Amino acid sequence: MKYAGIYNADGTLLGEIAYVVRKYTGRGHCELCDITHGTLRRKPEWDAVCERAGIEIDLLHRDEASADQLRAAGDLPAVVVDDGSGWRLAAGPAALDRCEGSPERLVELLIN
Repeated sequence: MKYAGIYNADGTLLGEIAYVVRKYTGRGHCELCDITHGTLRRKPEWDAVCERAGIEIDLLHRDEASADQLRAAGDLPAVVVDDGSGWRLAAGPAALDRCEGSPERLVELLIN
């Protein structure tokens, strides 16, 4: 199975700056970013949890995701999965929010 996590932000420099401004002014955030990243960089815990579970999740900004991935995701952020029959939603914003920033909770949700 292939997984893709799609952030609710664009991957451009301007997109990253806009996201940081929204987050730190309280006007928005990305639940997936809260799970995979700390204040300035990717959480080492994220990579360790994925490795232990034996899954690989491609992390994409919304402007990097394919049309099929975005269609399956619906509202962002989201994690989508392709089991060979096309992309489908594995976890949307509400499910990601319930993970409370925990990589373990997200991986557990995906593999159970």
